[in-house]
Amino acid sequence: MDLPFKSAHKIIILDEVDSMTTGAQQALRMTMTEYSDSTRFALACNDSSKIIDAIQSRCSIIRMNKVPDKLMKIRIREICESESAKFDEDGIDSLCFCAEGDMRSVLNSLQATIAGFGNVSKDHVYSVCDLPQPEQLQKVIQACLQKDFEKAIVLVDKVYYEGYNMIDIVGTLMKILQKIKITESKRLDYLALATDLKMKVLQGINSNLQLHYFLCQL
Repeated sequence: MDLPFKSAHKIIILDEVDSMTTGAQQALRMTMTEYSDSTRFALACNDSSKIIDAIQSRCSIIRMNKVPDKLMKIRIREICESESAKFDEDGIDSLCFCAEGDMRSVLNSLQATIAGFGNVSKDHVYSVCDLPQPEQLQKVIQACLQKDFEKAIVLVDKVYYEGYNMIDIVGTLMKILQKIKITESKRLDYLALATDLKMKVLQGINSNLQLHYFLCQL
């Protein structure tokens, strides 16, 4: 008796391939080679640099772009309306700001906000995401643009001593620098300094003195 789809290719989908050990990836490479005539492999990962070259050379690499804020906002409204959840536009903007184009992160934050507070507002979203509100740090950048170092120090210390994680402060500053209205050359200079600060923080040098030095450079 002939089996249905006898001549069709089999399709194997593997997710989170970047979490596989090197040995497991080598075994997968051999399997892909042995069954290349009858099977197609779809491999999904977050960091392609963790995939061995032998597998990458056998694949057509497709990179997924971040979801635009405009599309995420449409989807968030649809979900809130279908679930009869209360929301406002500032709350939706805050969800998109925190997620940075990650739709899964938006949905998780949305669910947590509704479960915790019953409605989606700006304050509730930042409370759930445990991130400093960008308006506070935008004032810091504006003070730097006006060369008012003392004001910038006072403002950033207020955020720092509220207990926010240093890496979250730096990450929010970098998001603001990408959106704020300044010349492109100045934006690139500011982002280069922010990237240097982020590297120091990741290495464990996370005192507010590093923030002060960063603002002094700006």
